[in-house]
Amino acid sequence: MYKIAVIGDRESALGFKALGLETVFADTADQGKEALHRLAGEDCAVIYITEQLARNMQQEISRYTDEVKPAIILIPGKGGSLGIGIDSVHKTVERAVGADILKN
Repeated sequence: MYKIAVIGDRESALGFKALGLETVFADTADQGKEALHRLAGEDCAVIYITEQLARNMQQEISRYTDEVKPAIILIPGKGGSLGIGIDSVHKTVERAVGADILKN
């Protein structure tokens, strides 16, 4: 059975624990990178990462872009959205469809 996990600061990730998701608290990019690689190797199908943490992990995240799993989804953290997550969705849609059909 595949898992779903959240990586982020304690305040941002803790609420997901109540939903049954695995939560990994990471305050630095190094902690986030280690957690990402560990979870990817543990049959994690979906990994949510806070945008604040992900902005310093782009190289590690892009490593999984063409992989079937894990799907890495960026979410706003306690500081709000940085716009990185929605940009990622636009790029993924453009790659899949050939055009950004989500543009305003």
